[in-house]
Amino acid sequence: MSYLYVNEDGVVVSIEGNRCTAKYKDGMIKYMPIEALEGIVIMGRSQLTTYCMEQCLERGINVSFFSKGGRYFGRLHSTGHVKTDRQRRQCELYDSQFAIDLSKRIISAKLKNQEVVLRRYERSKNIALPEIDNMLDICRKKVAECKDVYEIMGYEGQGAKYYFDGLSKCINEEFVFHGRSRRPPLDEFNSMIGLGYSVLMNEIYGKIEEKGLNPYFGFIHRDAEKHPTLASDLMEEWRAVLVDATVMGIINGNEISKDDFVKNLDEPGCYLNKNGVGILIKKLEKKFQTDVKYLDYVDYPVSFRHAMMLQMNQLVKAIESEDATQYLPIQIR
Repeated sequence: MSYLYVNEDGVVVSIEGNRCTAKYKDGMIKYMPIEALEGIVIMGRSQLTTYCMEQCLERGINVSFFSKGGRYFGRLHSTGHVKTDRQRRQCELYDSQFAIDLSKRIISAKLKNQEVVLRRYERSKNIALPEIDNMLDICRKKVAECKDVYEIMGYEGQGAKYYFDGLSKCINEEFVFHGRSRRPPLDEFNSMIGLGYSVLMNEIYGKIEEKGLNPYFGFIHRDAEKHPTLASDLMEEWRAVLVDATVMGIINGNEISKDDFVKNLDEPGCYLNKNGVGILIKKLEKKFQTDVKYLDYVDYPVSFRHAMMLQMNQLVKAIESEDATQYLPIQIR
């Protein structure tokens, strides 16, 4: 299963026979078998035919809309997978020991994954950052002692500052950044991970819906207007593994240049241009399709994309049993 990314204005996406077609303004047409299509991502001002939207809703194909700069607008939503009993139970667990226990497991795994990713780039650059590595380890151990979600997120925030400080010392000099910046991203690195996180959230959002859960009823992130907090929760263990590592690889592998970015595209800040978006999306898609053996509860390799779905199955089991130990976050080695 794969996604169709439309990164140009004026494209018309339709269904013809058993194929999804994307017709470009210059006359070029791209085809994809409908059976192999998991989602469509529109980045810019393109459109889907009415029949295409009907088929996507009927088949459960995720359709989402972004600005050219990567700002998420929304998605085509089907009610075909909604499970109200499951959502009621999910909502009831918001302020509970379950939420605290699940938060500890996910944030601990996130901090561990950040440690592993950072050490990889320390080795690749032949540098050592023992103080930062040590502080990440301390934050992870402190999470295990926390009594509430707010305290857990405090250590998560501290760990993030150390982690990004470390990455900034391992990146090619041309792309050095000074901390995490959002809305708008102030530099090329933040522009890339911002778009990458949006793509990742879109993947997870769709998988949450497939399991009949409510993307807006989170456990770690507190309720926020118009924000899918459960998707944010479930992104945490994947951020460093999928997005940060991909972006660092693109930059340190000299696969992108500053010519692939623009200032003040849709809003103030630094954003990828069409070519830059294409580079990042292609690498992320390749990453999503990479087979790995990082899940402790399966003894065979699965793609990262399939692993995200298996994790969703684990979450459903945890919610239905009200036992957070049923959820085993991914931890890389």
